[in-house]
Amino acid sequence: MSGIASDLELNCEGLNCPLPILKTKKAIDSLQSGQVLKMIATDPGSVNDMASWAKRTGNDLVEHTEEGGKHTFYIKKK
Repeated sequence: MSGIASDLELNCEGLNCPLPILKTKKAIDSLQSGQVLKMIATDPGSVNDMASWAKRTGNDLVEHTEEGGKHTFYIKKK
């Protein structure tokens, strides 16, 4: 269990590319700079997708964990 506090949680379980990225973008857009989004996905492709998206957009992928096929990402808005 992560000790990172999140300002918003987004559940993308059961969704496949590109929906987790599209929903993450919409959620991040609703946050203030410095706030953290916790996104949960079950699509294994989301691991590479989220890393690429964060790098491309300048947002900070603070942490990624995987447990039982569930990927949890903490993304800090730039």
